[in-house]
Amino acid sequence: MLETNGLDVGLPMQSSEGLITTIERFFEPAREVLVPFLSDPLVAGVWGLIVLVSVGVLWWDLRTNNQVLGSMMKGVWTLCVFYSGPFGLAIYWYSGRTQIPNDSVWRRGFRSTSHCYSGCGAGEVVGITLAQGILALTVGWVAAVTFGFAYLFGYALTIGPLMQDGVGFKEATWDALLSETPSITVMEVFAIGTELLLASQTHMGEILFWTALAFSLSIGFLVAWPVNVLLVKYGVKEGMSNPAEMRDNTPNAA
Repeated sequence: MLETNGLDVGLPMQSSEGLITTIERFFEPAREVLVPFLSDPLVAGVWGLIVLVSVGVLWWDLRTNNQVLGSMMKGVWTLCVFYSGPFGLAIYWYSGRTQIPNDSVWRRGFRSTSHCYSGCGAGEVVGITLAQGILALTVGWVAAVTFGFAYLFGYALTIGPLMQDGVGFKEATWDALLSETPSITVMEVFAIGTELLLASQTHMGEILFWTALAFSLSIGFLVAWPVNVLLVKYGVKEGMSNPAEMRDNTPNAA
């Protein structure tokens, strides 16, 4: 162990490893329950079927009752339901349809989180698959690479629409950093942490690799939602537009 000027430089590393060990021990009871459950092929098969049905219901509703929604939000809701199945579909039904009875900060928070979730989730899937599933990197590198992809995808999904509306790249990037960083950070700390806690030693050929990824994505959404509610409430984020305002433009409107 190296020493510099009487200071043990190994202490920070030991402290970090000790913290990780403490966290693992704290969540070990939950891990003992979840890992066998998520490793069950029957559970994975049933979940996959539920996700497909949920996506089908979403697409049916978008085509039948909510064609007026923009293509970007249709893509957002598709990814949300693909990641989280009936949970994502319930969020769409509560906050994303033109038929919602009224809007609220809670619904705006759900829409804002879903927008962030769609981009960050894609980045997380790409990052985890590349860093852990293909390259088999160590846990630290898996976390770093996945964080990087999640931020990249999350910011891109915010910067792109702003630039389409005529905002310059520099201003759009700054707006994205201010409005999205808190939400993305909280979402990814919990999502990636959950994934690595449950399946850090797995590879792409194992069921747990994919089921833990799906589970961790939903955990990330849940913890990021109150953050987005606060950001919307205090004007840091505008939140996505109220879909009910498009109601009069739907094909079935009276």
